[in-house]
Formats: sequence, structure tokens, C-alpha cells
Amino acid sequence: MLVSDFDYHLPVELIAQEPLADREMSRMLRLSRRIGGIEDAVFRDFPDLLRPGDLVMFNNTRVLPARLYGRRGGSRAQPLSAQNPASRDFLKGRVEVLLTRQVSEQPNEWECLVRPGRKIGVGEQLFFAEADDLAAEVVARGTFGERRLRFKPASDFFGVLERLGHVPLPPYISRDDRPSDRDRYQTVYARERGSVAAPTAGLHFTPEILERLKQRGVESAEITLHVGLGTFQPVRTEEIEAHKLHRESYNIPADAADKINQAISEKRRVVAIGTTTVRTLEDSARTSGRVHAGSGEAGIFIYPGFQFRVVGALLTNFHLPKSTLLMLVCAFAGTGNVLAAYRHAVDQQYRFYSYGDCMFIE
Repeated sequence: MLVSDFDYHLPVELIAQEPLADREMSRMLRLSRRIGGIEDAVFRDFPDLLRPGDLVMFNNTRVLPARLYGRRGGSRAQPLSAQNPASRDFLKGRVEVLLTRQVSEQPNEWECLVRPGRKIGVGEQLFFAEADDLAAEVVARGTFGERRLRFKPASDFFGVLERLGHVPLPPYISRDDRPSDRDRYQTVYARERGSVAAPTAGLHFTPEILERLKQRGVESAEITLHVGLGTFQPVRTEEIEAHKLHRESYNIPADAADKINQAISEKRRVVAIGTTTVRTLEDSARTSGRVHAGSGEAGIFIYPGFQFRVVGALLTNFHLPKSTLLMLVCAFAGTGNVLAAYRHAVDQQYRFYSYGDCMFIE
């Protein structure tokens, strides 16, 4: 199966650069995977499309301010403006670091993407604040700009990160992050700190929408998958079977596992909010057909031909061409159905990607 099978044309002006003022006013394309039918809707109507007894599954991960701007070298770093980091030119030793996964707490080590990657070698020191309260050493080198950083001990590393870090907006949003993104690039139910990208299907929910789900008799539960490099890593092979995903850590609480397995036994529909939720549930259930409580690492790569054991409906945003996320959606709804829906969305000028509109597939 070729990566080129999952391509489509998207005018650049349809890539959403800003979130809507009202989360629930996003447009929603409704797709029937059985017949390929398409219907235009608005997300505020989402609760009316669910059935009493449906189980809606949310990913409650919280996005870290995981982008750091700093300087190379053995001397104390110079301060960089929080409002305009001016990092993209990398003049005078400036570097950009995106934390993607914590691999060790003692010592505090992270897998990262570093720019300019080719110039940053093992043993190099990186500094992120004038007061020298955040510094790291490059201890290992990977491919495509990947590095492992060991941070100097800090009494409150995540507190410092909250102060110095920036919201890791995706590269197709062509602006620097703003203070408002700290709220808007989180779901309203985000709790468990650890992601470097938002589970964007959840960005449309408001407390009012969640309350309407309860009033409709819809059950809900939460899992946690921390979004890392595996979610947005580009596919660099011609055949998708040759691509390997980075693993992403997840946790399924016991009460959530019980609810999911009961819904499966009673043949009630499990509605996944976002592709990260799909990966968590299907990874856990892939050997037995039942979801298991506890922690794990999702290395599962879902593309057409995959047999879904848990998920019966999916709310998802629109994804990049040739991406693993688009392949997952095509596996769930059929490649022809999905690409036809994407063409319709382009024709109707839907807003695409993280701050854009959504699809409900049932």
C-alpha cells in the first residue's frame, strides 16, 4: 500500500491559523461509513447525533509548554523575548527545542527535536534562561533532528517549563504562540500533563456540550495518551507497511476499562473522541478483544485492512495528506469514503487541521 494513495489537494488558505471564539461553533462533516453519505452540520448539534447508552471516550492529556528557545555554548544564555522569540533565523547560536517524551526522571532526560539539528552534537550544552535555571546537555543523537537531552537538576522543573516554555503549535500555523493559546490549545477536560500536541478533536467541546451529553443519557469515560512524536512524525517510506511509529505512553483507569468492556459485551457503541483515543483502545484490545486497565505504550500503526475491536464511531479533525492519522481514519471509514469527504470539505471551505473543523464518522 503506497503513501501516495492517501494524498489530497488542500488550498493553503483553508489551514486554520486561529481558533474560533466559540469552540462549539465549528463546522462538522457527518460521514456514514456504511453508505458513504455526507451531511454538513455544526458541532453544537453533536449531542443530538448520539444515542442513549453510547459510551463516549475522551483523552484527558494536557499539553505541556514544550517548545523552548535557547542558545548553544558554554556560557550563560541571553534572554529571549517571551512574546517574540525570533528563533527561526537561529542567529548567534540560537536553538529551538521541542520536548517530545520524558524518558527518565532521575536523571531528567527527554527525547527532543532540535533545530538546527545538524549543528547540535553530543556533549553540547544548551541554555534556556539568563539566570541559568534551565540548562541541558545533549547525551544522544538520533535521526531527523532527534536528540536526547539531560536537564540540570531543578527543584521544580515543570514550574520552570511553565514559565519559560511556549505552546507547541504545529508548524502549519504560521505565527508564534500567544498567551491565549495556553487555554485554547487545551481541551476543557485536560488534566494529565504530558503531551506535546493537543488531541484536537476534543478542542470543540465546552462544559455545556458535556452537560448535554449527560442529559441525553450518554455515558462517558476518560483515558490518557500523551501525544508525542509518533502522532505527527511524517511517513518517509513509499510503502506504508515499512513505516514504524514511535511509541506513545498511555493509561487506562480500571473504571474506564470496566465501562468499555461492559459496552462491548452489551453491543453498545463506543464513540472515540480523536485518533489518540482510538490508538489507545485498539492497542489495549488487539490481543484479546477486551480493554485492559493499566499503563502501556501504543506502538500500533492503524491503516486500511485493520480490524477494529472496540471503536464504533469516531469524532476527528481533518488531517494532513499522507499522514498516519489520515491512514487511521481511512482504515475506519474506507479510503474512498474519506477522500470523497475531504474533497467535499475543501469544496465547502471547511477549516482544516488543529484549529479547524471536524468530522463525525459513524
